[in-house]
Amino acid sequence: MVSISRRALVSAAALAPALAAPVFLRPASARATALTVASLLGEDKPETKVWRRIGARLEQRLPGRFRFRIVTNGALGGEKDVADGARLGSIQASLSTVSTLSAWVPELQLLDLPFLFRDADHLRRVVSGPIGHGLKQRLAENGFVVPDFIDYGARHLLAKEAVTRPDQLQGKTMRVIQSPLHTKLWSAFGAVPVGIPITETYNALATGVADAMDLTASAYAGFKLYEVLPYLTKTAHIRSSGVIFFAESFWNSLTEEERAIVTEVSAEAALYFNTLMRQDEAASLELAQANGGTVLEPEALGAWQEGARTVWMAFQEVVGGPQVIETVRDTA
Repeated sequence: MVSISRRALVSAAALAPALAAPVFLRPASARATALTVASLLGEDKPETKVWRRIGARLEQRLPGRFRFRIVTNGALGGEKDVADGARLGSIQASLSTVSTLSAWVPELQLLDLPFLFRDADHLRRVVSGPIGHGLKQRLAENGFVVPDFIDYGARHLLAKEAVTRPDQLQGKTMRVIQSPLHTKLWSAFGAVPVGIPITETYNALATGVADAMDLTASAYAGFKLYEVLPYLTKTAHIRSSGVIFFAESFWNSLTEEERAIVTEVSAEAALYFNTLMRQDEAASLELAQANGGTVLEPEALGAWQEGARTVWMAFQEVVGGPQVIETVRDTA
């Protein structure tokens, strides 16, 4: 017969509530949050490399806290599809052009105004200042938390035939980003705009749905569009701005410390992305030319700029008024 003392019974009774209570101390790995990240291009392009960089840096700073699932080559859809997925919570992070996100924040079209930014440094100074801060706030109000802006490079004209003057676009069908500003821009040159997601663009061009489009040199090579649009004219009419963004639902799941670290890591990665993109732009032009593409210089630059100014007038109130445009122009 086993003998149990009164002291043992009292000790056991005291321990019972503690043993019954749930245990909240867990190893770090048990808290790991999975992130589905959408990338439009493959492993060799800056759009994917930047997320590999962010994932590696966060693993160093917050070991075991996140598991990145990076889905490449546009498998989760074009930018609009990805943005919708982020707002619904099925995608936690991605990059996006401001053109696409202007559907939620129309003021972003300031960064898309043609021939407004002198160069990459000019754009960087603007988005790093009060204007950029205000745009980040507006994006956060619409479900997109943006640690920093990125620069995809200059957009150039791509066409099936050589086009160096704006009058040569008259009557041509132009694939455009699904954005009012881009529609207005190419309409000003007499083209017929048609909105087509970037992931569907190659087939649309190959089957004659469109005759021309505009895009950065990096994406031109990344999507192999030189196979269907062999002429690239270096108009550099728009500095293609973008953002690194996280879905609001994901952001709200983080602690204040985690948010600070993710913001810091992402801001560093934005500069890394910009450097990669500058390098990739030159390599992409070489690749396109090696595969039959022809790079042209624009003619009648004044006529290109005159058409662009009609867009400034049409969108000045949308982007905050003519004084905002002047502030950008005057930024040293």
